[in-house]
Amino acid sequence: MAGPTLTPLLYAPVALPAVVAGLCAAIGYRRATAWAAVVSAFAQLTIGITLAVIVTRSGPVASGDLRADALAACMLLLIGAVTVITTWAGVHHLHEEHAAGHGAASRRYLVLVQLFLGAMAGAVLADNLGMVWVALEGTTIITAFLVGHRRDQAAAEAAWKYVVLCSVGIALAFLATVCLNVASLRAGAHGFDALDWTNLRAHATGLDHGVMRLTGALALLGFGTKAGLAPMHAWLPDAYSQTPAPVSALMSGVLLAVAFTQILRYKAIADLALGPGYMRVLLIVAALISLAVAASLLIGQRDYIRMLAYSSIEHMGLAALGAAAGSRMAIGAVLLHLLGHGLVKAVLLCGAGRILACTGTSRIAGVRALAATRPALAATFGFGLVALLGLPPFSLFASELAIARAGITSGLGWAVAIAFALVLVIFTALTRHGAAMLTGPPDQDAGPVRSAAARPAALAPLIGGLAVCAVLGLALGPLQTLLTAAASIVGAP
Repeated sequence: MAGPTLTPLLYAPVALPAVVAGLCAAIGYRRATAWAAVVSAFAQLTIGITLAVIVTRSGPVASGDLRADALAACMLLLIGAVTVITTWAGVHHLHEEHAAGHGAASRRYLVLVQLFLGAMAGAVLADNLGMVWVALEGTTIITAFLVGHRRDQAAAEAAWKYVVLCSVGIALAFLATVCLNVASLRAGAHGFDALDWTNLRAHATGLDHGVMRLTGALALLGFGTKAGLAPMHAWLPDAYSQTPAPVSALMSGVLLAVAFTQILRYKAIADLALGPGYMRVLLIVAALISLAVAASLLIGQRDYIRMLAYSSIEHMGLAALGAAAGSRMAIGAVLLHLLGHGLVKAVLLCGAGRILACTGTSRIAGVRALAATRPALAATFGFGLVALLGLPPFSLFASELAIARAGITSGLGWAVAIAFALVLVIFTALTRHGAAMLTGPPDQDAGPVRSAAARPAALAPLIGGLAVCAVLGLALGPLQTLLTAAASIVGAP
């Protein structure tokens, strides 16, 4: 349990964004409110670091319905780091939007982003899986308005598609929660405690096998929809292409990771109840389908924002492959992969927003010779692609190598071989598209360059994100202890 001095730390990640959202709603867009969101993001990151230190030294802390263990601390670090990048980049995005006369939209943007962050923190810290479901359902409602932020036909269609598909997914996740509740009640749990995460893990061996098989499949389908796993991925490229760049970065870096963490939570319970074989098969299928879909759609991709969306499907597929391996080494690699992917994708999607503001087009063919025309932006985006491709010194290189090693050690060499053959196809496609954008000849038919779009200050958070990702690729330091502790919660011995 948390002492009096620790209780505010558990509630602050949820309460702080709510306070900032209220401030933004009352005052509206000002440079001060935009920067207040950045200050809040740094505070979130600081709280995450503090809780990470506490749980690694003293174990989990809890207060009421909130509980911070090593897994929650990992996710809070991810949320804080990605939020710092996206809110900082969002300051410049909002300045341009407000200059274009969209003051009301800026107010709505600030409020919804803060509510989204509070809901994500709630999903991470909630010990009751019913509350987790409520928090994730809240993100569907909030982000639907963010996807439709531009209020044109394309944005409305993307928002409608997002709502329909994610509602189906969250409904399946609700059924998984109901089934788990039934199994828990049959095993002797009572009332609200039937969905208590800690209690379920402690008594998982007594859960009904038939109900747990259904629970595991529904959880993978339901939370896999929010995590962008194929074949439930169809909302993702449309949402990314219509959402403001900092928001799409938040969705890619935070929403997908938090949803995937819930799959790990349900998997941990199912493995204790059924043994590891059942969820392993489901996760391998999801992983290979996701990688195959990403590879096939990236080969001929014409839109660089959608290209990054399909890359997210690839990396969630790799995370599923690591989860299928299931060992503590594999889960540690998965958590590192989610952290690295979140940082890199925040950099790339915010960078893509800068490119769109510069060129006025999201077509790959419409962006040429970026290295010559916008060298700082090109360098940032180019190094981001290097990191996304899993090349050293960035952390995705280390996490992908660890996932492959863990898969082979767990007897999944055949799945690892297929998966990384598809990764090679994806590597080739992304390299070709990226090289064309950065070094290709200028497009004579491209629209006019917008000179205000790539100020150096707008690139500062992106450069910082790349630097952190490179440092994690070289040495984990104290983060290794946290990852090991988190992996011991949901990973097999």
